Amino acid sequence: MTKVVLATPIGGIGVHVDQGAVCGVSFGAVPGGEPTRTELERGGQVLSAALEQLRDYFAGERTDFDLPVAVRRGSEFERAVWTKIAAIPYGETMSYGAIAKAVGDPGAAQAVGHACNRNPLPIIVACHRVIGSDGKLVGFGGGLDRKRWLLTLEARVSIELSLRAG
Repeated sequence: MTKVVLATPIGGIGVHVDQGAVCGVSFGAVPGGEPTRTELERGGQVLSAALEQLRDYFAGERTDFDLPVAVRRGSEFERAVWTKIAAIPYGETMSYGAIAKAVGDPGAAQAVGHACNRNPLPIIVACHRVIGSDGKLVGFGGGLDRKRWLLTLEARVSIELSLRAG
């Protein structure tokens, strides 16, 4: 497995690549400069693509990810939640309760929150787009400040794209 840290506006993001797929993204990693040539070679094209796509996302130039991913853990319920989260469009949100209902367990909003916290691919599988039923920002493994920053970025980019199109 190759792990590198990408410096971003919300702090260091750990990017984990193994066997030709992104298998983890983590918050709170301490950036130590750009990934070394050896790390990039070991991570191959997938690591280079992941870093480029994440940089583009944080620059407001990318609204989706096109990367091979490998999820190697999670219960059937958690995987269903992560699949539903991955389908939330850029710049939009969905409540924990709505996701629980969508995966067939309407009373499981709290379990959806736990699944979000265990999401191995935050940002790529955008659990920051999951909010409370009252529209409040609640719970996020990366902290509410990061969640707010990510949602603000996506709202701004969505508005800019809409203005360009219209």
